[in-house]
Formats: sequence, C-alpha cells, structure tokens
Amino acid sequence: MPYREPGRYRPPPMLHRWLSNAVGALAARGWSPANTVALEVPGRRSGRVRRTAVVLVEHDGRQFVVSLAGESQWVRNVRAAGGRVALRHGERIAVHLVDVPPADRPPVLRAYASHRAFSRSPAYIARNYFGVPASPAVSEFTAIAERYPVFVIEPD
Repeated sequence: MPYREPGRYRPPPMLHRWLSNAVGALAARGWSPANTVALEVPGRRSGRVRRTAVVLVEHDGRQFVVSLAGESQWVRNVRAAGGRVALRHGERIAVHLVDVPPADRPPVLRAYASHRAFSRSPAYIARNYFGVPASPAVSEFTAIAERYPVFVIEPD
C-alpha cells in the first residue's frame, strides 16, 4: 500500500474492508495477537454497532489507537459517540477514547511505527503508511501528525 497524501477520505479497497472485518471478528473472539482488538462503536447515522480491527500501541505507560487511514469512518463514529466505545479481545470492555491533539501525537506515531504488526516490519510501516524513513526520529512525525488521528484509551 503506497503512502497516501493528505486530503479527503478515500475508502479502502474491498479486499481491505473484507480483511478488516475478518480480523475484527477474530479479534473479538480473542483469536488474534494481544495488541489487536476489535473496536465496536455505534454508527453515527444508523446507530448499528460497527466493528473494526485496531492495533493498540503502548507509550509512556498508556495505551493508544492510531488511525492509519486518517479521518476514517471508525474515527468519525468514535467522535460522534463522544469517545464511548467497546474494545473486544475475548471479553468486551467499555472504554473512553480521548482525541490526542496533533502536537502530542508524534511520539505515539513513532511508537506505532516501531512495532511489528503481523508480518509487517517497522520499516515497512514507517515507509508505506507514514511516508517517513525506515528508522524515523520523533521530529519526522511532526509534519504529518495532523493527518493521523490518535486516541488515548481511558477506562469508562
């Protein structure tokens, strides 16, 4: 997946949506790596619960979720729900997601780009999702931080 320039939201290809749904279903049942969970949030228009797989990242003793697709549908739904969502990995836990201001996002984005996700290396994630070099410094995320919503997970 090539690096995407900022701009309007572009829905992912059908294959990505299908895979996200499948991984979300597996994560909800606890059949995924511990840092991959299903995020459940009411749809902002339909009110029906929407599920998507997200990867948790730890930084400074706190857990965060990052939207690699920018202002994606799940981000819009989370904001419309006031941050009240459920995370599932076998069990369902109600949490509150708090939007992190762009100025505070770079260290979290770097932590996200430094972890291995399934078969994706940190270098792959940095280059192809964030458009930064393979071993990026925190300062390299400052210019792009506004494009990637980050939420800190708080207990509900």
